[in-house]
Amino acid sequence: MYRWKAYNYRDIEQTFRLLGHTVDNIEQDLGSYDVSPEFERVIGEKIRQVRYDMVFTVNYFALISNVCDRLGVKYVSWTCDNPLISMYHESVFHSCNYIFTFDRTNYLEFRGMGVEHIWHLPLAVDTDRMDLVLERAQDLYRYRADVAFVGSLYERNSYDKLKGRLPEYLRGYFDAVMEAQLNISGANIVEPMLTTDILERLEEYFELEKSEGSFSDLGLIFQTTVLGFKIAEKERRRALIELSKYFRVHVYSNSNVSDLLRIQYCGSVDYWSEMPKVFRASRINLNFTIPNIKSGIPLRVWDVLGAGGFLLTNYQAEIPCYFKEGEDLVCFDGLEDLREKAGYYLAHEEERRQIAENGYKKVRACHNYRERIRQMLQIIAENG
Repeated sequence: MYRWKAYNYRDIEQTFRLLGHTVDNIEQDLGSYDVSPEFERVIGEKIRQVRYDMVFTVNYFALISNVCDRLGVKYVSWTCDNPLISMYHESVFHSCNYIFTFDRTNYLEFRGMGVEHIWHLPLAVDTDRMDLVLERAQDLYRYRADVAFVGSLYERNSYDKLKGRLPEYLRGYFDAVMEAQLNISGANIVEPMLTTDILERLEEYFELEKSEGSFSDLGLIFQTTVLGFKIAEKERRRALIELSKYFRVHVYSNSNVSDLLRIQYCGSVDYWSEMPKVFRASRINLNFTIPNIKSGIPLRVWDVLGAGGFLLTNYQAEIPCYFKEGEDLVCFDGLEDLREKAGYYLAHEEERRQIAENGYKKVRACHNYRERIRQMLQIIAENG
């Protein structure tokens, strides 16, 4: 298992162990997701020394796929981000791959390309771990809030750096696209708006960098790494400003919130030891899914519910596949709806508590890591 900064790798590793598997780890910085001779040497030597059943990573790494392909070892990856630019690489066609993606739209896209060893697998949560943290907690009172948000505000985005170099026409066009996206819930309209004509004009001002073997293009990279992050910033700041006019809002983040005058800034929190306390102690927890995730349910949703927290989230196309809206969690559509629903559930405590309990029971019973990993291993065995 290659360890990097993914939040959920510990839960996955622990689940493999609980299911009776032995797990060895590699921790080493990569020079590149695609090419890193020193890393390839290290992982290659480790694979040659021990007969491993698989190499596993959270998210996809082309260079690991290449090493596994050369050495005849299964490479298993499970995505927690979307889209992964690193997946748009010729290595995804290797027969050694077993790629699991949490976003069904992403799965269908790669199946349409002819990638055979890819499956849709939603994310999960370890409620046992969270229960243990919360049972031992003596300081839940420190995390009490009416409305809480945990996450980045994406104020350090590349669009702000690029915007000054763009001609007025392109600036106006991209601003209009982003405003349109902000007014649509549960669908991504940025991709079709990046027409051939717009991309041809953009090429003069935006340098596309990609590695050998990559088949990502300007449209994909610009809509995700540039416009996607800027849209997320706009949505989150606007929502927090609007809510702070009426409610006590706490923000846990590394982002700069000095311009959000009515916000209670609480700094960042540790994912494993503190974040469950925030979710349990806050009366309402917010989730804003970055528009790059087209249909899937992000990790934050599972984590809030797994901690027994009440969740108010934007709509995602896959939510009805796993949850009942209004019973397990609550979705909002736009700023006005967000404000009205926050006010309603703050005023209806018993209903709010029941929804949080329903969501917790649902993920504990049906969406835990043991069930997901068992499903993953069964798919691998059937397609080995």
